[in-house]
Amino acid sequence: MIPSDPVIAIVGATGAVGEEFLSILASRRFPHRQLRLFASKRSAGTVVDFQGRKLLVEELNEDSFDGVHIALFSAGKNVSKQYGPIAVQAGCMVVDNSSCFRMDPDVPLVVPEVNGDVLASITKPCIIANPNCSTIIALMAVSPLHRAVGIERMVVATYQAASGAGAAAMRELETQAREFVAGFAYTTAIFGRQYLFNVFSHNSAIGPDGYNEEERKLLLETRKIWNDQKVRVTATCVRVPTLRAHCEAINLTFRDSLSEADARTILAKAPGIRIVDDRAANRFPEPIEASGIDDVLVGRIRADISQEPGKGLDLFVSGDQIRKGAALNAIQIAERFVPAAAGVRAGSAART
Repeated sequence: MIPSDPVIAIVGATGAVGEEFLSILASRRFPHRQLRLFASKRSAGTVVDFQGRKLLVEELNEDSFDGVHIALFSAGKNVSKQYGPIAVQAGCMVVDNSSCFRMDPDVPLVVPEVNGDVLASITKPCIIANPNCSTIIALMAVSPLHRAVGIERMVVATYQAASGAGAAAMRELETQAREFVAGFAYTTAIFGRQYLFNVFSHNSAIGPDGYNEEERKLLLETRKIWNDQKVRVTATCVRVPTLRAHCEAINLTFRDSLSEADARTILAKAPGIRIVDDRAANRFPEPIEASGIDDVLVGRIRADISQEPGKGLDLFVSGDQIRKGAALNAIQIAERFVPAAAGVRAGSAART
């Protein structure tokens, strides 16, 4: 269906995730014969450096996907809604980073390390949805435990970086830091408030039940990815003044008993996880350490003493929202459809 040297398109190529797509395609040496970059009319004409080549960013239109085999979308829900089906109609496999299709029952919602097996049954062009960044980071950490004993309830508190709101939010946080030093009034175009030295409720819309969209995504997406409508999830999502890499405090209630020692053993063997848990040195996952890496950091692993022995666990995790929480996860999905990509990755790993 997809050749070993596909034509790849990036939609939203000039945004924070689009730039990360380019970096990861290069670092993972994803095989391709051509790479095409698309963005809005405002960004069209930009020239991007990629592996020593100069690539021109084109304005997205309905003919953009002719001859394209894989399209990586990160340009917002409205763009995905309009152009995702057009790309599929043109014969393109779409991996979409927006929320547009995540809860569509006909669209797979995939974290490759968690439910990548669902990709094996896909034999024709379609849309595959990337989960929300907070969901990806949480499920990377807890899914190995869910497979072992089942998770009955998960309580999550997120500490979300500026990267989750895009490159403009990251720039505004940096701008506010310079304004603080200079004694200037803060620029507040993105969040409408001071971000530096502040923590506030996640900026997504709040529903009549008091939950915001980010919190609701953690519940609904977890149930879909695990194919488990019984698991109970509640979350409180906030913005913190860090540039990239989200953190999450996670409390679990298990269906069957699991000791802290066994949980550590399971997590140590899980792909894409790195344990950072040095109690003596008080060193645990930090966003500055998670930034720019593929793995999700997991620490503060301890039994929940408020529950019966073996029935609960607390974790603190950190993962790069732009990378594993967005671009890397999408590219890992795309690699499943390009056998040559898996070979390149295996060879690269053998040399490192």
